[in-house]
Amino acid sequence: MLDTAQNTTPLLEICDLSVSFGALPAVRQVSFALHRGETLALVGESGSGKSVSALSILQLLPYPHAHHPGGSIRLRGEELLGAAPARLREIRGNQIAMVFQEPMTSLNPLHSIEKQIGETLSLHKGLSGAERRARILELLDLVGLPDAANRLNALPHELSGGQRQRVMIAMALANDPDILIADEPTTALDVTIQAQILKLLKDLQAQFGMAILFITHDLGIVRKLADRVAVMRDGEIVETGVVAELFANPCHPYTRELLAAEPKGDPPPEQADAPEVMAGDDLRVWFPLQRGLFGRVINHVKAVDGVSVSVREGQTLGVVGESGSGKTTLGLALLRLLSSTGAIRFDGQRIDGWPNNTLRPLRKAMQIVFQDPFGSLSPRLSVGEIVEEGLLAHGLAGDRAARRDRIAQALEEVGLDPATQHRYPHEFSGGQRQRIAIARALALQPRLLILDEPTSALDVSVQAQIVDLLRTLQHRHRLAYVFISHDLRVVRALANHLLVMKNGRVVETGPARQVFACPQHPYTQALLAAALNLETAGEAVAAS
Repeated sequence: MLDTAQNTTPLLEICDLSVSFGALPAVRQVSFALHRGETLALVGESGSGKSVSALSILQLLPYPHAHHPGGSIRLRGEELLGAAPARLREIRGNQIAMVFQEPMTSLNPLHSIEKQIGETLSLHKGLSGAERRARILELLDLVGLPDAANRLNALPHELSGGQRQRVMIAMALANDPDILIADEPTTALDVTIQAQILKLLKDLQAQFGMAILFITHDLGIVRKLADRVAVMRDGEIVETGVVAELFANPCHPYTRELLAAEPKGDPPPEQADAPEVMAGDDLRVWFPLQRGLFGRVINHVKAVDGVSVSVREGQTLGVVGESGSGKTTLGLALLRLLSSTGAIRFDGQRIDGWPNNTLRPLRKAMQIVFQDPFGSLSPRLSVGEIVEEGLLAHGLAGDRAARRDRIAQALEEVGLDPATQHRYPHEFSGGQRQRIAIARALALQPRLLILDEPTSALDVSVQAQIVDLLRTLQHRHRLAYVFISHDLRVVRALANHLLVMKNGRVVETGPARQVFACPQHPYTQALLAAALNLETAGEAVAAS
């Protein structure tokens, strides 16, 4: 951590910065400074103005629609607002570099990673040929990309999320920048990969003395990574200070609200005698790998390989693991939305052999809520039509007036005004859209809900609200949940029983309290270290 008292001259200084989109103000009189070797976290919920402020530094906002009514951005005393385009091109990627939230959309899908990293080296350093390739390999080794020499021709889709983010960091470091802007660089990553990326950033900062502007809504990351923090809300900085002091004594009500927003409370006690709603025995979902003109099967991807599960009325089974571990595939197999082998029982009946027409009436009793509420809701249907769709498909709730009553009841249950049923999904926030998705499932009065990462795309305060809502609905309706997630903080607040998956297999299972208190498998220990103690996660991940 940096002692800013010994470094009083700011590397970057922003004074009274304002940003407007047309006539709509997005950022109002934001001021902060960044010193060499320091990490400043810019914290706030979606729409608070964090990314807009950061993009203004490099003048990357869509002009002329976006403009600056006032303010100043100075790099070593040089004013960047209104600087000539040629000068800005010299600064971008050379003195100030940026790592974006989603590497898959930031990398060109048609170019190899060698070409994409090499482009910035050619542009700013004039490197070519063997010299450029050597520098690319040096950068990839620096960020810990395994087998870098054999990955140069890889396209972005051939790398994992963590590997793609390492490539983005390598591109950002290519020209030894003084400032690295990291805009939610770990939000889309699993907790173990997140811990590795954060450790990498800290190590690189210590090695090169970079200043880091880290944009996030995750206060857990701020606590571990940053020296100072600035809290934003509605386009303004409401509080700033040294991390330890601000966390210990937050002054602004919004800061206190953010600090208290982590999902809290305990799931209902586990009831081994509760009626079993759904179970699966020795489930397997294997995808064939084919080769040749006639599609000869040469191997299988074992997405789910011999998994047994049971979920009971009023209980929550938490299914945790990294991306690719088989969590979502298991959920889809239980719902008979993917072909699988092994026994599947619902209310004691074997349903794995049922044809679709026999299974259809049962669908209303087992519903799913997906990770991305915007992608899972039709943009062409109003909220009322979205909730009504299932009622029509199953012939429920009688005439139109009765269906409207059922829709209003479902919306009220999830905390939405029934009068909003004539609006469309894009008119709602992320948390409100997830409530709509839950209302759509509740309208059919199900007995089982499979919740596939329902909070991962949401801000922490909204996560806490959704967790409280799910707990209330479960208690009211005795719902059985299968809660799929890689966020163990959320799982701990909801799940009675835990299933830990890796590479399609169950590596540990048991009562949630027991697993959290005393994990037995190294992989479970790594997940817990990553979720609950980011500083020690790197070592735990390596051990697993």
